[in-house]
Amino acid sequence: MSSIITNGSSIVALQTLRAVNANLTSTQQNVASGLRVSKASDNAAYWSIATTMRSDSRAVSAVSDALSIGAAKVDTAYAGMDAVVDVLGAFKAKLVAAKEDGVDKAKIQTDLDQLKKQVVSIANAASFSGENWLNTDVADIIDNENNSASVVSSFTRNSNGTVAVNQTDIHLSKTSLFNSTGGGILQHDPRDMESIGGMRLGYYQLDGTTDWSSSNTNWTREARFAFDFSGPITFDDPGDEISFNVTVDADNPADNLPGAQEAGKQTPITINRATVDAVDPSLNGVISTYQQYIRVLDYALGAAGSDASASEVWDYENKVIPDRIAISTNENRANGLNGSYVQVSGASNTTDTRGGLVDNSAYSPRASTLNLYFQGFQDFKDGGSAEGVTVSFDFSVNGAARKSYSFDRKYVNDLLGKDTGLVETADEMVTVLQSLMSADWPDLIIESNSGTNVTLRTDPNVDRRAGSDTSIGFTSINVSIEPIPKLDFLDIDVAQFPDATDSYIEYIESASRRAIEGASVLGALQSRIDMQTEFAARMISTIDSGVGRLVDADMEEESSRLAAQQTQQQLAIQSLSIANNMPQSVLSLFGG
Repeated sequence: MSSIITNGSSIVALQTLRAVNANLTSTQQNVASGLRVSKASDNAAYWSIATTMRSDSRAVSAVSDALSIGAAKVDTAYAGMDAVVDVLGAFKAKLVAAKEDGVDKAKIQTDLDQLKKQVVSIANAASFSGENWLNTDVADIIDNENNSASVVSSFTRNSNGTVAVNQTDIHLSKTSLFNSTGGGILQHDPRDMESIGGMRLGYYQLDGTTDWSSSNTNWTREARFAFDFSGPITFDDPGDEISFNVTVDADNPADNLPGAQEAGKQTPITINRATVDAVDPSLNGVISTYQQYIRVLDYALGAAGSDASASEVWDYENKVIPDRIAISTNENRANGLNGSYVQVSGASNTTDTRGGLVDNSAYSPRASTLNLYFQGFQDFKDGGSAEGVTVSFDFSVNGAARKSYSFDRKYVNDLLGKDTGLVETADEMVTVLQSLMSADWPDLIIESNSGTNVTLRTDPNVDRRAGSDTSIGFTSINVSIEPIPKLDFLDIDVAQFPDATDSYIEYIESASRRAIEGASVLGALQSRIDMQTEFAARMISTIDSGVGRLVDADMEEESSRLAAQQTQQQLAIQSLSIANNMPQSVLSLFGG
């Protein structure tokens, strides 16, 4: 139906043209931008994901740039460490040459000094962007909480949306050759606990450093005195004899034992022709040598039940001293006496001589007391271990079964209420030792002496023994980080300490191993950075590709659609033109 009020065909054609124009505009935008989702209204979910991932891609790109900086730092440190390893090899060769007889050690030291300067120069030069991993300034380079350097390694986004920039750490204790506070690979280790408060004894090395023993004990031998044999002694008359009294195991007044003092056991001794014949009839009553006299004396002492004996005497090289005879207590605790004492009294003879035997006596002390010359010490951190360095040792009194103990930094801090691991006074040392050992050794008294020394001793009310079966002390002392370097590389001097050359060679061997280990750590980090850099590049490509799949336009499809929509637009315009001409056809019917 035609209407003079509305043109329905025109309206329909106009609506069609508008729709076609809208689609054409959208397609033209897609073709122009290359995107099918260019704003949130196009597809909110895809637009959000794409926007986030583009941001992540830029972050990964920044990480890739940071990795390049980190790689440069590691490469610089590795180049320096590799050069130092070579110099240390040359240094070791010079030390080996110094072992040759007749070589001029002063000239070799001149060469060594130049090699030292070369190492220092390399360490100083191995710096990139203000960071030097070979020459460091760390307050405590052993503490992994404070000695870390790091390089950026990755960017991550967790499933909950949390983002993080990850770093790869390297502990400078593995790479530092020289540290301002000590502890570098070519420096002495500042964690030397030295005497551990007096527990162990020190002795000097040929290179001028101090080493520490693994034990500190007090012990003694039985009471004895010695005399020089003079002979021969002849028993050629029936009445010939040597007589004396022997007293054993009296208490020593110097020990200040509580209560009544034991006077010891006294036994009369007589030596006559029958005694000599009982030992060796072939002597015919004549004692010609000190060995023969020892046999006769020992027989007489034993036959009388005296709890004393005669023996040879040895020097410090464990060689027998000719014509020297010792008389000692057997310290037979079955006799109920605790002392260590031997005495010859009332010595007399009707022979031509007593063979040098005269009145004499000797005490042996109580060896159940040990004095520790206290020096303050610190139980240090050990890398990342909260417990710190562990000190272990065995302890025993009077030959009893040894018991094992240990303490560490955490134990010291908890016991003394500190956070430093320091044992600073003799009283604190007493507290540490008491807490460890008192339960196992209830008769042990541990006390400080004038605040400077620590004394460990058995309670004399319980233990009155003296002599060879008394002892006290620490054995098997071990510190978990030892052995540690006690020498500075720069202090090596074969001219001043020529006898220390072997020690120097051993030290350089150890230092070289540590330098090689440091180079290995850097090499491993180099490899890690290279792999991470390659992975970052792949990640950027993968993210870009993934975003493209979500929002990029298919240009072939969009081009085809554009051509079709342009045709539709032309047809819609023609349709609108036809629709607009229809009212003129109606007017022509009325002759207009």
